[in-house]
Amino acid sequence: MSDLGSAPGGRIAHLESGERLLAGRYRVEQLLGRGGMAEVHLGMDQRLGRRVAIKLLRSSLANDPTFRLRFRQEAQSASRMTHPTIVRVFDAGEETVLESGGGEAQLPFIVMEFVDGKLLKDLIKDGPMTAAEAGHIVSGILTALEYSHEAGVVHRDIKPGNVMVTRSGQVKVMDFGIARAISDSSATVAQTTAILGTAQYFSPEQAKGETVDPRSDLYSTGIVLSEMLTGVPPFRGDSPIAVAYQHVSEPPMPPSALNPRVTEGMDAVVLRALEKDKNHRYQSADEFRADVEAVVAGRTPAARLPVIDPTTDLFGGAVETPESTVRQLAFDDFEHVTTSNRPPIAWIWAGVLCVAVVVLAVALWVISLSTGGFGADRRTVPSGLAGSTETSAVTALDKLDLHPLVHHTANTEVPSGEVVRTSPGGGAAVQQNTTVEVWVSTGVPKVTVPTLKSLSLEAAQQAITTAGLTNGSITTQHSPDVPKNVVIGADPSDGTSVPTGSSVNLTISDGQVQLSSEIGKPKSEASADLTDLGLTPDVVGIGGCGAASDVIIGQQQPAGAVPQGSTVTLNVCDGS
Repeated sequence: MSDLGSAPGGRIAHLESGERLLAGRYRVEQLLGRGGMAEVHLGMDQRLGRRVAIKLLRSSLANDPTFRLRFRQEAQSASRMTHPTIVRVFDAGEETVLESGGGEAQLPFIVMEFVDGKLLKDLIKDGPMTAAEAGHIVSGILTALEYSHEAGVVHRDIKPGNVMVTRSGQVKVMDFGIARAISDSSATVAQTTAILGTAQYFSPEQAKGETVDPRSDLYSTGIVLSEMLTGVPPFRGDSPIAVAYQHVSEPPMPPSALNPRVTEGMDAVVLRALEKDKNHRYQSADEFRADVEAVVAGRTPAARLPVIDPTTDLFGGAVETPESTVRQLAFDDFEHVTTSNRPPIAWIWAGVLCVAVVVLAVALWVISLSTGGFGADRRTVPSGLAGSTETSAVTALDKLDLHPLVHHTANTEVPSGEVVRTSPGGGAAVQQNTTVEVWVSTGVPKVTVPTLKSLSLEAAQQAITTAGLTNGSITTQHSPDVPKNVVIGADPSDGTSVPTGSSVNLTISDGQVQLSSEIGKPKSEASADLTDLGLTPDVVGIGGCGAASDVIIGQQQPAGAVPQGSTVTLNVCDGS
């Protein structure tokens, strides 16, 4: 695979079928989807023989040199992130193409992993999801964000159109880094209506043009979670500006207001994620995921519903006037000036509270000296949880008044459904009500057998190893039309989902066909038989055999295996 951004320039080659060839190796096939800024096509990497997805940027962005540079840099950054929940970027580059007016233009492209599944935005069209369904998908998104945030990459464009769910239920987040390149270009909320869909998932700081950090991705994920639970995004409007106003100034409705099946715990999680002040939101993807998994498991999340204050808006935020919202979006800095010269009453109560806390702490310290400390009510994490089932592990912890927090992870050694490890580990002494993290195996991770049919043996074996599979046995078979050493079929067959490392057996052509005896058949029938096998019949008349006849009386090549395309000589009586 070539280095990202190093694909050779040159005009796109046109194949006989009308399809295009990028960088001399990527065949661009049918259109899979079209967005405001790019088209995504199905493609084939002819060098490795694998299906890929190819993103082609629109010419309005492709003609901007600054954007092309940032686009390349971000594609390089995204290519370094390899995680099961992230759609991989294999390659990127530019092609010189001829425009309709005769001029030349640079067309940036990105070659990505092809995911056989459905976009989350299409799944949402089917209506609200259950808490379990939404929880599974958002956990996958947060797992991807946790990985990217640790790598220093902020997605900036989390939305249902950038999330795919495979046929096996695997969540895949795509377009890492692409949103950053776009956000750094000259487009703004006020300048284009092409980003209306994205504006629905903006964080308040994005809407105000402020610097974003990982917590902006968590806000957008909260929007997606709310939409999965209700079927509609929490903020909607006729223009990006109208939606941006709502992100900055209007409190979100709890999902249960639209879907009564949503629990109070899930409401609390969504509203915590959608806090206007990013310091009040979830501070990490791991913290967000822990609360989601707690709700799905029927436990109480750490998040709590906001306290309703009748002097403020519905959920405790200060009521903003349209003027204040406009000024915020215009990036004006303003603050309220305190005119009173007396200490705020809140300061007085804060001082009283501090004194009370100190007194209480001293009292507890004295009590602890007389009772031998506060460790009397401690629990020991069971040692036999590793290898047990998820249900038995959760039950054992619940009986000890410990709170299990279950994580699911692929594992090549521990069978699916069994506990891999716990934290704290077995034998650890902990306080009652401590949360114990439990990692449960989902079994060996699965991959899809690539398209191998019609590839050469060498290319097929390379595609198998690239997909994380193992080359198995090779069987030869006669074929009238498949060239020698080209794959006829595979076992498991193309497109099958199998565990990583599985063996794939190949059947290839030996370049021969099975010739049968044509003696005793009419000349026309014998000739047709040979033609069907890709052979060339050569009918020769001979004498001394009686009256002239069209019946085959001799065959120069004996029945058996013969090379493809061979000429077979047949004899008939010519009456001489």
